[in-house]
Order: sequence, then C-alpha cells, then structure tokens
Amino acid sequence: MLDFYRHLHANPELSMQEHATAAFIEAHLDSLGIEHFRCGGTGVVGILRNGDGPVVGFRADMDGLPIEEVAGVDYRSSARGTLEDGTEVPVMHGCGHDTHVAALMTATEVLAADRDSWSGTVVLLFQPGEETAAGAQAMVDDGLWDRAPHAEVIYGQHVMPGLAGTVEVVAGSFMAYADSWKVTLHGEQSHGSQPQDSVDPIVLGASIVNRLQTIVSREIAPRSSAVVTVGTFHAGLKENIIPDRAEFTLNVRTMEDGVREHVLASIRRIISAEALASGAPEPEIEELYRFPLNFNDPAATEEITGTLRRALGEENVGEAEPRMGSEDFGNLATALGVPSVFWMFGGFDRGTVESGSMPVNHSPRFVPVPEPTLWTGATAALAALRSKLAS
Repeated sequence: MLDFYRHLHANPELSMQEHATAAFIEAHLDSLGIEHFRCGGTGVVGILRNGDGPVVGFRADMDGLPIEEVAGVDYRSSARGTLEDGTEVPVMHGCGHDTHVAALMTATEVLAADRDSWSGTVVLLFQPGEETAAGAQAMVDDGLWDRAPHAEVIYGQHVMPGLAGTVEVVAGSFMAYADSWKVTLHGEQSHGSQPQDSVDPIVLGASIVNRLQTIVSREIAPRSSAVVTVGTFHAGLKENIIPDRAEFTLNVRTMEDGVREHVLASIRRIISAEALASGAPEPEIEELYRFPLNFNDPAATEEITGTLRRALGEENVGEAEPRMGSEDFGNLATALGVPSVFWMFGGFDRGTVESGSMPVNHSPRFVPVPEPTLWTGATAALAALRSKLAS
C-alpha cells in the first residue's frame, strides 16, 4: 500500500489527463485478475465479481492539481502538466486523491484474496477530473451504468486536515453546491486623458464586485449558508489606456436549492443592472462548471457509521459539520437513483493537529502522514464494502 501510494504521489496528473495513472491502476487490477474498462476518458471501472449477492460501489478520485509541491518528503512530486490554455504548470496531489486510490486498491486486494468470506459484486470507480467537476458526469455520460452492474449503494471518502486514525461523517447535506462563472464586461476604449470618450469596464467591474457581496449580507437569511467569491479579475494592458473589456470569474457555494436559485438570479440581476447604469452593453456570462449538492442518505449513513465505529473504534468516528467545499461524487449515485454516503478521514499526526499549523487541501504542503492515514482509509473502505456484501 505504501509503495502504491508513493508512486501515485510522485506522479500526479491534471484533471481528465490521468492517462499514466489509469494505466497504473489497470495493471494492478490485471495482476489481481479483476475485469475492468475505461470510462469517461481516463476513468477506470473495475468489477470484482464473486457469485450472487449485493452490488456495492466505491469511488476513489485520482486527479492532481496545478500546484508546485514544497513538502520535504522523498517521494515529492516534480511532475509537470499542461492546462487547457497551453500553460505548463507544476502538478502535485495537493488534495490527497493519491491516498484515496491507494486505500481503495488495498481494500480490493484484501477482498480479492479472501473470496471465501463474502459474495456479491464490487464496482470500483476510479474517477478522473473531480477537481473540475467533470469526471463523475463524464463517466455517467459514457455509459457507466450501462456497462457496469447497478450498485445498490455507493461509498466514497476524502482525506482532510484532522487527526490521522479518525473519521467524520454526517447525514443529510454534507458538501455544498458550487457554481463557477466567467463574466465578460464590454466597454469603450479610450486614452486615460479622455475618460469622457470611454465606457470604463474596470469601474463597471469594481461596482459589480462590491455589489455582489451584498447578496449574502442583505438578501440571504442569517441561518442559511452562502458564499460568493470573485477569484480573478483581468483587464487592460497599460496604465494610461481605458480598456474595452474586462473579465472576472466567480464562485458560489450554497447548501439549499432555494438559496442557490436566489443567489444565482441576484448575481445576474446585479451584473445586468450595473452594466445598464454604466451605459455598457449587456455582459456575457459563461458557466465554467457546477458541482452538485453532496447528500448523505440518512439511513445509509446511520448504518455505515456503526460499521466504521466497529472497525476503527467508537472513539475514532465522530459527527462532521456540513462543509462549504464541494464534490461531484453525488452524480454517480444520482444517475442510478440509489443512496450514497461520503465521509472524511484525518491525515496528520497529533503534534501537527495540536500545533494549529495543519496544511489545508490544495496547499503545496498538503501531504498526509502515510501511517495511520492509509491504514484508516483502507480499513474504512474494506469495512464499508464488507458490511453490504453477503457473508
């Protein structure tokens, strides 16, 4: 398991470009005699069949991030990748997806070597492109559930800042909707000394950015959750030229259908109204991606919580708080109309946790301690699968 993990960590690939990772996983499935097929481009679906019985799915995402790793481990990544726009970037597993794949593969090895103790079918979902919300839907669109047995329940997990050896899970809405847009503002270019001949998209954009922050503070009830973030703003090439366009991108996180609809409608209203007030043309809005709400089925969550407590110890399994982070995991179960459960497991030793200096996901220092992090992930995955398979 450690060797498998270190190889993945040292060789990350960007979202929907996980070609070598997929081949590595396929080779290991071949060595275990497990049938598999490609799905969604670089996704891999393994089918571990062992007679009659329940069908259980388990997902592990496998993409890396455009981050330059600074952690001082001897399996540190020096990989490079190319973004869609042609930009070459460093790549690292800054969100722990290497941990997810290693844990699931280890659980798979144990089941494959111990077929006398269970029966049924395990659908192994090695998913690409989680970071861009593309991978789960790409697998569904590529006929995942036409080609694989229909799972009765689907599980997934994620390593997070927290004490290694512990797990957190919560029933109901667990991780937020996320909507990302690119907005292009159009103006009229002019010399900086002749502002009267311009329609300034930078001033327009500044008004929009400021006004957007009033949505959460003045339009959303205090007990509801919403976040509106403008993450990029680009305009102009020279300080004495008022440009003819500006672009910004924004990200919205919500936990309720009604709140999401209200926030998105308000964003469109503000963008359009501020453009009108500036005498500018109607801006262009392009949806970049959308993450679904990650909802843990209450009955399935209660069942799996008991299973995890028996496997890991009562004191090591707690109740999580809903998070404003997002996941596309839910698309896999929604496509079938079956329940799913997603939980978190910690990745850092007690000293790091108590110091208050734990690196967060997407940090260049986010490298979980392998032990007992990997053991916990593999044990949790194995326990979840065994709990549903016929003994």
